[in-house]
Amino acid sequence: MASSLSSPNQLTCIPVSSDPGGEIVPIHIVTHASQLPPEFLEPSPDKKLVIGFDCEGVDLCRNGTLCIMQLAFPDAIYLVDAIEGGKTLVEACKPALESSNVTKVIHDCKRDSEALYFQFNIKLHNVFDTQIAYTLIEVQEGGTKVPDDYISFVGLLADPRYCGISYLEKQEVRVLLRQDPNFWKYRPLSELMVRAATDDVRFLLYIYNKMVVKMNQKSLWYLAVRGALYCRCFCITDNDYADWPPLPPIPETLVTDDNAPEEEVLSVVDVPPGKMGLVIGRKGASILAIKESCNAEIFIGGAKGPPDKVFVIGPVKQVRKAEAILRGRMVETYY
Repeated sequence: MASSLSSPNQLTCIPVSSDPGGEIVPIHIVTHASQLPPEFLEPSPDKKLVIGFDCEGVDLCRNGTLCIMQLAFPDAIYLVDAIEGGKTLVEACKPALESSNVTKVIHDCKRDSEALYFQFNIKLHNVFDTQIAYTLIEVQEGGTKVPDDYISFVGLLADPRYCGISYLEKQEVRVLLRQDPNFWKYRPLSELMVRAATDDVRFLLYIYNKMVVKMNQKSLWYLAVRGALYCRCFCITDNDYADWPPLPPIPETLVTDDNAPEEEVLSVVDVPPGKMGLVIGRKGASILAIKESCNAEIFIGGAKGPPDKVFVIGPVKQVRKAEAILRGRMVETYY
């Protein structure tokens, strides 16, 4: 592992640019809430914020360990150390992470949201998910949505329309994580850990500014709704998400449109023991066929779980169609 920083509380000296060829911004390693900007800790409608956001951890999900939260502001990057600062520090961020006055720019929020909800009772809200935005822009500009064709973060960074840089260090960290899954738990933070955590957020605001100007009102509404549903996706509750913020309503200006958007929902389908193989099929063929027949997004918990649920997100009619097909696949037919 790379050498450790001499003091985990100091302002690091690693130079970081918040956009390709832009100004250098400092990195703060945060172990106490007082080290965070006041406007973040106490969000206000008078000073709305847009920040880059990500989480790192060990097996990041409900049962894993959230180790670092990265917050990218235009003038600085804050690495919130959940190991050193503990639950008190993370919970100090709860108002901002749940606030509609703070836009969290993130790439694929599902597992981050799950970890925050089950480990800290934080309901991640008001996200600008760049993975969702990328697909919406492609469709808006005449492209065709392909099942399971989600842009990776490395792929997004490489796209010259949004950033146009390579992220070779990501592979190095992936190798280290395979060798030692506890990589993000070690303290003090090494220079490599700081660099890797920072690289996952430092271009998000730059990408956000490139994306948001491309999106029309309908795409922005879909982004808000799907972002909210992605945040809920793996956060199963007994009250049908009644304690979560309401989904954004369809804007009145779009209701009268000839091509008005459809209401979107999240459905959680229970899979009986021993039936998940029928749902997924050989090499994933069954679940892919379902995705191709429905205009809905379908996710399974996989190794991180939950192992007995299928999550469906999309327009109501398409979700109901997917539910029916899924339940049909769970019934074994004998010849």
